[in-house]
Amino acid sequence: MTSGARSGHPGGSLSSLHLYLLLWGLAEVDPATPFESTRDRIVVSHGHTSPGVYSVLGRLGFFPIDEALLHFRQTGSPFEGHIERDVPGVEWGTGNLGQGLSAGCGFTLGGRLTGDGGRVYVAMGDGEQQKGQLCEARRFAMKYGLAELTALVDLNGLQIGGATAEVMPQDIGADYAADGWEVIEVDGHDFDALYAALHQAAIQKQRPTCILAHTVMGKGIPAIENQAKYHGQAVPDEVADATFRTAGLDLTIAALRRRRSSEPITYHGVEAPPVELEVEAGTPRTYGPDDKTDNRSAWGNALADLAAVNGDTVPMAVFDCDLEGSVKTGGFHKQLPAQFFQSGIQEHHTAAMAGALSAGGVLTFFADFGVFGVCETYNQHRLTDINGGNLKLVCTHVGLDVGEDGKTHQCIDYLGLLHSLHRFRTVMPADPNQTDRATRWMATEPGNCFLGMGRSKMTPILREDGTPFFAGDYRFEYGKADLLRRGDDVTIIALGAVVGSAVAAHDLLAADGVHARVLNMACARDVDPEAIRAAADTGLIVTVEDHTPATGLGSSVANYLADHGIGCPLIRLGVTTYGGSGPPAELYAAMGLDAAGIAATVRQALVRAG
Repeated sequence: MTSGARSGHPGGSLSSLHLYLLLWGLAEVDPATPFESTRDRIVVSHGHTSPGVYSVLGRLGFFPIDEALLHFRQTGSPFEGHIERDVPGVEWGTGNLGQGLSAGCGFTLGGRLTGDGGRVYVAMGDGEQQKGQLCEARRFAMKYGLAELTALVDLNGLQIGGATAEVMPQDIGADYAADGWEVIEVDGHDFDALYAALHQAAIQKQRPTCILAHTVMGKGIPAIENQAKYHGQAVPDEVADATFRTAGLDLTIAALRRRRSSEPITYHGVEAPPVELEVEAGTPRTYGPDDKTDNRSAWGNALADLAAVNGDTVPMAVFDCDLEGSVKTGGFHKQLPAQFFQSGIQEHHTAAMAGALSAGGVLTFFADFGVFGVCETYNQHRLTDINGGNLKLVCTHVGLDVGEDGKTHQCIDYLGLLHSLHRFRTVMPADPNQTDRATRWMATEPGNCFLGMGRSKMTPILREDGTPFFAGDYRFEYGKADLLRRGDDVTIIALGAVVGSAVAAHDLLAADGVHARVLNMACARDVDPEAIRAAADTGLIVTVEDHTPATGLGSSVANYLADHGIGCPLIRLGVTTYGGSGPPAELYAAMGLDAAGIAATVRQALVRAG
């Protein structure tokens, strides 16, 4: 495969090959029914060893092996350079090293929560053990006694930069043992020794097992054995041809490449079945005009309601990183203590684990502060998105609304990051009532969803008659803008914590005879087309957000106007520099995001327009 494609990773594929042959030969997984819910799961963390994975899966009948042989790393083929989930037998697309053990923890929890059982095996390289996330995963697995989980480390002693002992010295066995794992060392090319180690792991009932398999980079091709450069470099054509002759194969690289260029791709992989859960939304709560509370409390109350309604019928899980009191997951914890997982300050592992669990038939929530739950863990969410997860990511403490904690904790770029992912929907509710209903909507919707909110308490958004806007017959509809106030002179489009300020700005402008339309646009990724077109008819649009306008709501509105050739002046208000340390109200005023600042911006714009 690698020689035909003139690229790839032959060295590690060969050193891991015995592990793969034995794992897929023994595991309870059937090529005829690769998505059987009770199957064992094999996660390959060092996804660059895809040629080794494909060769074994192809030989076992998961797909036509010639398709992988001929079209590896070719545009349109599912057999990519790093393993992907559209290849039957591949449980989790990887390549970003250090992610696999976290995914394995997620799948192990999934087997427990759904009752499907099954063992989970995670194959890894030795170089990736340098990643800090693996320490997080080891500790979590031990804390929760994930004895169904077995890690196998391909110890070939080499990585791109040379010997692992020189690139970054480590004692891998001691690391796992120190975290409480059972550790077994074997010859990774000895089937009997590997089998015995896997058997020992299977009868271990108290703790997870790590099998350290001592191997040889490039095993089986003497000309490339123990050479680091073949970690990621195809072997010379003459070496490949000599290897084929020694193996008695009527094959040359030249002939293989001719077939590769002439024979069309006929196999395009499979799509993993979607997660389908029958979740009851329950009865929404309504916060009245005198109920001053925060969105995070409303989210927590709705989550507890979901637990009460669905706890006996729907597998659910909530992950927390030492912030239960702040992110308001305590109600769920009290309702379903066995389904609440405290990960400690281990955000990278938790994000990756939650993503894998969400794809395994469990309604999964990961709650954190914005700066940890999005900024710090973007790569993990990207992998979940690529793998088609069903994660419900909930972040409190976003934007300047974090207040006195200051700029290091004021997450002002979360939308830009998440909007770079192709399958994440984002929701920034305006008040506790909309938060309640958006939470219930999110729980019933398939796919990755983000719910964001600040920390401050607020009174609900009210209609002009003084009743709560997001109550009564209101139902949250993704992508739908809410017309909070009518007006034809200018349209203010706001999202999240500053919607109340936009409504107050409407009142200030009305006193001057300016009739401002106010829209709540909670879904900044998928903005409401009809609402924006109608807003443009007023002749001026002002967007307001507790976020950098370069990648948030302001950007989305600007893009829509530009993409559809709509000419309308647009002013984007938002966080234009890092905030300071102070009460949120003062920070908003300093950035021009309070009612007075919004109204002043509108007045100035209208004066300039004549």
